[in-house]
Amino acid sequence: MKKTLTHLADGRELLYFDAADDTVREAVDHRPLDPVTSASEVRHDPLLGEDVAIASHRQGRIYHPPADSCPLCPSTPAWQSEIPAADYEVAVFENRFPSLSGANGRCEVVCFTSDHKASFADLTEERAALVLAAWTDRTAELSARPGVRQVYCFENRGAEIGVTLAHPHGQIYAFPFTTPRTAAMLRNAVAHRAGTGRNLFEDVLERERAGERVVLAGEHWTAFVPYAARWPYEVHLYPNRRAADLTALDGAARAEFPRLYLELLRRFDRIFGTDQPPTPYIAAWHQAPVAGAGREEFALHLELFTVRRASGKLKYLAGTESGMGAFMNDVSPESAADRLREVASS
Repeated sequence: MKKTLTHLADGRELLYFDAADDTVREAVDHRPLDPVTSASEVRHDPLLGEDVAIASHRQGRIYHPPADSCPLCPSTPAWQSEIPAADYEVAVFENRFPSLSGANGRCEVVCFTSDHKASFADLTEERAALVLAAWTDRTAELSARPGVRQVYCFENRGAEIGVTLAHPHGQIYAFPFTTPRTAAMLRNAVAHRAGTGRNLFEDVLERERAGERVVLAGEHWTAFVPYAARWPYEVHLYPNRRAADLTALDGAARAEFPRLYLELLRRFDRIFGTDQPPTPYIAAWHQAPVAGAGREEFALHLELFTVRRASGKLKYLAGTESGMGAFMNDVSPESAADRLREVASS
């Protein structure tokens, strides 16, 4: 893999990730851009003990542009996008409308392919491996930045999720705090170690691998619908050998990941039938905080879920979920696992 660092016209960083070591990236961004300014700040909620990012400048971000004005497509003589090159494999750049910036963290955009009409599930295994390498590189680099407490790689896919750019892409947030869900997992993992002498994540994985909710099982990864799934179709993907974050994955796990993950995404697109629109989803990498008590108890894993509960029907976060954080699932985890096994792509 070759990584090439360059800069956009307003000073933001742009990185190209290419499979071939001899790839040359020399395209220049000639747009007349003003330097990025943001009003991002982090405020602490004393009642919940949680931090909230306030980013009012994002109200003016790009919203559903036409395909010929997509800011994530390669540049052409008629259209200068965020990526100056006429083509690319994987590209990462600083978000022009970040939720977190400066001392409050950093937000990056990850473009998985230059093909506007593709999706992650359409990638080759080689390209998916390159995306994994980019996620890993950014996790390592962002984790080393002063003030960063946690690195979160994720993809939002589909208008139902709230995606405003149709081009296949994900994001990376470098948080200046440990996110609430991670903090809760850490507390439970530390308590589990104190009470049993064992690792909580390893015990969960062992229980699920022996049960009826496994969707895919490889030599180095296991995908399962969790016992207490919150979403209609929710799958957790764990490496069988515990790792704190993406940088700690071994070579065997890296080699197997593309095949299993692509199969999982392709099954998601078959849940509701091949005649239905692509399944909207969120794919979220859960990584250990950069440092702190309990970090050694955390286990890297990916959580993939959809807000679609049936053909033409969405799972809305209503009064119990939004108001109280108490989830109610209309689909049993066991039936969800059955369906995801039924729709194997091969």
